[in-house]
Amino acid sequence: MTDYKDYNFYTDSPAHTFDYLQAPILSLLNKEMCILDLGCGNGYLVNYLLSQGYNAYGTDASEKGIEIARRANPDRFFLQDLSTGKLPDELQAIKFNTIISTEVIEHLYDPEGFIEFCKTALNSKGEIIISTPYHGYLKNLSLSILNKWDAHLGPIWHGGHIKFWSKATLSTLLTNAGFTVTDFIGCGRVPYFWKSMVIKARIS
Repeated sequence: MTDYKDYNFYTDSPAHTFDYLQAPILSLLNKEMCILDLGCGNGYLVNYLLSQGYNAYGTDASEKGIEIARRANPDRFFLQDLSTGKLPDELQAIKFNTIISTEVIEHLYDPEGFIEFCKTALNSKGEIIISTPYHGYLKNLSLSILNKWDAHLGPIWHGGHIKFWSKATLSTLLTNAGFTVTDFIGCGRVPYFWKSMVIKARIS
């Protein structure tokens, strides 16, 4: 059986999602931040940020992904299963200003637990930047009219999406955990048919 945690990482190339996610995410960052990328995959984003002068670290459950990530910056990447609710020992003394998590939360059975975990890893004024596939009325209606839901949901994909977020539901998740949403950016395609969305929130 395929191990869903390894996600077929073979190179350090960016995932196709970064074609439309990278610029919006960068627009929400500054170089004074200490950044943690949770679910960093093959480390592309963290390695890019480091090359641009940011202070960033990454963790992922994929041994292959972390192996690839460490080729460029071996002291910045650590293996971590998010379900444990615990940072790797090497990172526990750091209180991060910002957590980034790109296209991860739609794969998690316990998103509430994940957000609470993020909160404990942040300093008292910390913030979180999450990207996830966008769902909203017009996009959902078009999927129904065009009979594309089976392909969109992809139930046969081992380790695939199990949560389908709208701006409202992801904002509610963050608000309930004690965050205040400060930014929303739709990414890819035309408005309201976006491929993904990026939401930034800070600890209230």
